[in-house]
Amino acid sequence: MSLLIRNVTKRFGSLVANDNIVLELEPGALHAVLGENGAGKSTLMKLIAGTLQQDAGEIIMNGQAIPPGSPAAALTAGVGMLAQEPLVCLPFSNRENFRLGSAWDLEEATQKLRQQSQKIGFRLHPAAITRSLSVGERQQLEMVRLLARGIRLLILDEPTSGLTGQQRDQLFAALRQLATEGLMVLFVSHKLEEVNELCRTVTVMRRGKVVGETTLPKPEADLVSLMFEQAAPTQARAPIATDGSAAVELSGVDAGYGRQGIAGIDLAVARGEVIGIAGLEGSGQGALLRALSGQIALRKGRLAVSGRDLTNRRLREFRKQGVAFLPGGRLEEGLIPDLSIAEHLELANGTRFLIDWDHARTRSQASIDTFRIKGYPDTSVDALSGGNQQRVLLSLLPPKLALLVMEQPTRGLDVESAAYIWNRLLERRRDGTAIVFASSDLDEILTYSDRVLVVFDGRVIASRPASDLDAEQLGTLIGGVLAA
Repeated sequence: MSLLIRNVTKRFGSLVANDNIVLELEPGALHAVLGENGAGKSTLMKLIAGTLQQDAGEIIMNGQAIPPGSPAAALTAGVGMLAQEPLVCLPFSNRENFRLGSAWDLEEATQKLRQQSQKIGFRLHPAAITRSLSVGERQQLEMVRLLARGIRLLILDEPTSGLTGQQRDQLFAALRQLATEGLMVLFVSHKLEEVNELCRTVTVMRRGKVVGETTLPKPEADLVSLMFEQAAPTQARAPIATDGSAAVELSGVDAGYGRQGIAGIDLAVARGEVIGIAGLEGSGQGALLRALSGQIALRKGRLAVSGRDLTNRRLREFRKQGVAFLPGGRLEEGLIPDLSIAEHLELANGTRFLIDWDHARTRSQASIDTFRIKGYPDTSVDALSGGNQQRVLLSLLPPKLALLVMEQPTRGLDVESAAYIWNRLLERRRDGTAIVFASSDLDEILTYSDRVLVVFDGRVIASRPASDLDAEQLGTLIGGVLAA
């Protein structure tokens, strides 16, 4: 069973996200799709999976055109898509999630789940509650559910974000095994080393068009050149730019509840200092970031920004003191789906009542140019790529900040977009803004942090200069193992 994408085009208003795309896969293909953020990769994957409808062209499986815009028709044709956030119902058991959409009874679902999991080396307990699983295990559950339905094409869009190294290796081993059995794999990732490791061929997209196809592995510099026309800039960590005064101080802070809360946190961040927070998922990073930025109340302790006590004050007081928070869920928490770039900028500027839309579009175009956003003033933010959504969020920040708190600032972004985001952030650092961020990317933490905090089981178990750590040492600390 083969896949043929023939002359597929998709538009969002005046924005051409996919322009006359042609792609063909044969059984057993391990094929990557690369491109900068906004190149059209995710749009193409959604068209193949039927969650979007193309404006022109055909998507053909085994000689039969798939009715456009129908996930059910795509699944019937043998297409399954593994989303970055697994589509599971957390209160259900694994076997209950596994049987969703099928005619299997619970006993049959239990047997099939065991068989399919064991076949590809996953260890999923049918009776376990899905909420208790890690992100990687939830992804495994969604993957075996798709495979049990007989899919012949598996689409993976940034599948390793949030996975441990062991979970990533398990995923790659399973994909290689499945490819030998004829499964076609379409793999979208911004991690070039993973693309080289897993895939045999790659299609490169730029500005909605296919600009090249080649075999793998290839030197990463060659792939970057195909993606961006020129090598993406890199930004090394600069010496700390601070006068030593504290931008924010936490004293004996408890916040949040349960396994993902924090307890006994003491922390001082200097003006111009960059703090990277590392830890296993659910170790308390989210509660720490939200406590720092006033998003959640403290159960105990004291918080001060620039010397002013803001313990359990309203969010508007944090904003007045120059505190901003960029959440990891760009559309879920940071932006408003269906609103345009211009509308977001007017909201950020505090515009009320009457709006001069001609002037608003002119102002938003200036921000679009400054932040190199690939869109127009009237473009809806949910039509933008992840990288461009992050640029919109940056454009909404006030010009002067005391503290910028960020969650997964470059998650899912290509190398050029990630470098651009950090270049803009480090400009703020040079102006004295303290930056605190959490990331699952250890290289990002080690590259851009002055100091690294390791959070384990709701507590800070280590605070080290980034220059004193390498990825292996940091990984050991994240696991809760402290050097003697």
